[in-house]
Parts: sequence; structure tokens; C-alpha cells
Amino acid sequence: MNDSLKYRFDATIGLRARAPNPERVQFFEAESLNKTPQAGSVSQKKTRTKPTLMPKQARAIQTREHLLDVAGSLLAEVGLEDISTNMICARAGMSPPALYRYFADKHAVLEALGMRLMERQNELLIGWLEGNLTSGLDGMFEKIEVVLRETAELTAAEPGGVWIERALHASPRLSHIRIESHRFVTDALLEVFTAMLPDMPRDVLWRRIRFLIELGYAAHEMMGEEERISPETVYAETARMMRFVLLGDEDPKGR
Repeated sequence: MNDSLKYRFDATIGLRARAPNPERVQFFEAESLNKTPQAGSVSQKKTRTKPTLMPKQARAIQTREHLLDVAGSLLAEVGLEDISTNMICARAGMSPPALYRYFADKHAVLEALGMRLMERQNELLIGWLEGNLTSGLDGMFEKIEVVLRETAELTAAEPGGVWIERALHASPRLSHIRIESHRFVTDALLEVFTAMLPDMPRDVLWRRIRFLIELGYAAHEMMGEEERISPETVYAETARMMRFVLLGDEDPKGR
């Protein structure tokens, strides 16, 4: 493995440990994750609410996770508008005051659901990147269907996973979670692809990777709705389009 590539990539995935409050829920909490390679090239307006602190006791952590599992299942059953804290409490067998120890309101629950799913998806991607750093650009694209498939499987296994993703698109109060997560992934991929495409300007490369990430998630969501295209076809076509999005007309300067 190229030492400089390993150093830059480790610096990217190490952002969680360097975050001001690593005990907070967000995997992508570090402020630098909201910065693009070229200042002002992408809006950096922040809309996040105050993060929820993670409980430290094992039993409290288990209770919080149970509440999120229940909330995710309910979201899939009743939808974004109808879910309520009272409904979550009733299903979980807890009182509202007990729930409010962990979440201020319904929106805080939904934020935590979105953060948890994005964190798990990001950890999966980081693991895939670590395992394919020595494969080169062609090797990574040959294996990109694997990470697309595993992301779909992870999301399907998450209580209410598909509906959490839809909520992150539908609600203005939740969109910052999706955007920050996708920027985190873009930053991580930037450090890897910069070494593989050294002649491409970083701002061009960042922009193309950002499109690539959106394409992947759009294909993932379509796969859950369009029954006339098989999942394997979605994976294959998405991988093909991702390669084109990244390399474009094969002009390394992005002209």
C-alpha cells in the first residue's frame, strides 16, 4: 500500500476520534466534514439541531436502541406524519417521561434514526474502502457492486430502514443528516481517488464524487420501488454509470 495514500485515508476516517465531542451520536460530527475542497464552492449552511448525547450506561444504551428499533418499525407502518412519541411509548412499553430522558420530541427520535442508519452505512463503506485500497481504480469499480449490494442489505435489515431514508429526503428538518453524511463519504472517497487520479483538480474530483454518491443512493431507493428491474441489474447499471460519472470524458482536468 502507498504510504502517503494510507496516511491521508487514515486521516479521513480518524475524524470521529478528533471530533470535539466524540461521544455524540453523529459519526460525521467533525466540523471539517462540512467543508469542501474549494471554499465557497458548496453551501455550508448548517441546520442541525443540538445533538443528542449518547447514554454511557449499558442498560441506558440498550433502552435507547430499543426505542429506536421500535420507532423505525412504526415509521414503516404509519409514516412520517402520523408517528408520535406516545405511539412509540405504547409500543415500547415505556412512559413518555422515560422516553424524554433520551429524546426531546418526535423529531429528535427521527434525527437519531437517520444518524444511526447513515453511520452504519458509512462504516460499511469505510470497511469496503479499507479492503480495496490496493485494488486500483479498475479493481475498485469491478467490486463496487459488492458495496451497493451490502448497503441495500444493511438498510433492509434496519428497522424501518427504507422509510428512514425516505424521511431524510421528505423532511426539511432531517435533510442536513443526509447531506452531512454524503459529504463525509465524498471526503473519504476524495482522499482515495486523489492518489489514483493525481492530474484531476480536487474541486472537480470532489464534485464528481458527490454526484457519484447521489447516484448510488438514488439507485438504491429506486431498487426498493421499481419491481420491473432486478436488483442485480440495478447494481450492474449503477456501477457502470458511476465509472462514467467519475471519469467523465476521461479528461483528467475535468474540462
